[in-house]
Amino acid sequence: MTIKTVMVVGAGQMGSGIARVCAQSGFDVLLNDMNEAALQKGLSSMEKLLSRNVEKGKLAEEDKTAALERLTLSSDLKDARTCDLVIEAVVENMDVKANVFSELDRYAPAHAILASNTSSLPITEIAAVTNRSEQVIGMHFMNPVPIMKLVEIIRGLQTSDETYESIKSMTNQLHKSPVEVKDFPGFVSNRVLMPMINEAIYTVYEGVASPEDVDRVMKLGMNHPMGPITLADFIGLDTCLYIMEVLHEGFGDSKYRPCPLLRQYVKAGWLGKKSGRGFYQYN
Repeated sequence: MTIKTVMVVGAGQMGSGIARVCAQSGFDVLLNDMNEAALQKGLSSMEKLLSRNVEKGKLAEEDKTAALERLTLSSDLKDARTCDLVIEAVVENMDVKANVFSELDRYAPAHAILASNTSSLPITEIAAVTNRSEQVIGMHFMNPVPIMKLVEIIRGLQTSDETYESIKSMTNQLHKSPVEVKDFPGFVSNRVLMPMINEAIYTVYEGVASPEDVDRVMKLGMNHPMGPITLADFIGLDTCLYIMEVLHEGFGDSKYRPCPLLRQYVKAGWLGKKSGRGFYQYN
């Protein structure tokens, strides 16, 4: 199937990044969000980042203009009726995603593929709320979307080969590297990453080392570009906790038990950079 028009549902950091990459790659894009302020913020962010790339000589002014002209703002999921692909990028919550997919299934044309940018939730379960489970798939982009090359493509139990091949081809058009992943909790990226972050938090919880020193060990000793404690703050501690809970529930293995300190910070509202405080403080 040829994909020409894409709707991205959710105008947050991930959604606006996905919309920007799609528009720059020649797709007509509808950026959808029920919150008008979020839509305007997403558009403003895209314009600012594209302008910065023009200033740095990484993008021609006419290419920036063309990308923005391919972008349309939408506040109604019914606009999915014009799309070949819908990529959902809303909050990482199964009930919320299920409601979105149920609505999209009603409005999107019969040929349209419905994709989720979920970082941990089962595609098979998301697909079950639709009448087109063979056309439901996972597209897990990495943050920040315009920079990171990887896209995990997750096949649900009933995802068809045709759907997979269409999404793989489209991912290549975005100049990303697709990796096929089976529908297991956390997929590959977060099944490997989150237990490492959780264990790093345990070393702080147990008094083994300070957050700064844990990060220093991983940066200088393991050549990581960013320490795991800093990375947790950037991802959002609430997101880290939620993914660890998905892993713990999905596998039933105590090695995925979230660190009590992680739970405590989330309950305190210390969610990382987005709240101004996590393991570090941000102004």
